[in-house]
Amino acid sequence: MHDPGLDRHQWETEWQALEPLVVDSPGEALPELDELVGRMLAERGYPVEEERTEPASPVEEEGVDPEVLAGFRVAREITRQVERGEDVDPSEVGQAVGLYRELYEHLLVRISNTG
Repeated sequence: MHDPGLDRHQWETEWQALEPLVVDSPGEALPELDELVGRMLAERGYPVEEERTEPASPVEEEGVDPEVLAGFRVAREITRQVERGEDVDPSEVGQAVGLYRELYEHLLVRISNTG
């Protein structure tokens, strides 16, 4: 049987380990944050695959908060721009970090409520 408390502990440990990098070099932290939050979303049943060639069916995304996915996709796009070496405004990097943080906190609350 899967124990959500183990997920929560692992996620909190990983996030805490990333905090110094977020503070010192937020742009460098983005890929790490993307990987953690993407994994968290996938483990909680969110459809986070990279590219969709067609819109998801209503059944596929039933019960999925569209704002959560929209925030993740915005943060992921900023992360990809940084990874490609594009000129990204520091405020956009801050926006992506903030979105990842919001998603992280949302998922921790959600796992606490369903745990």
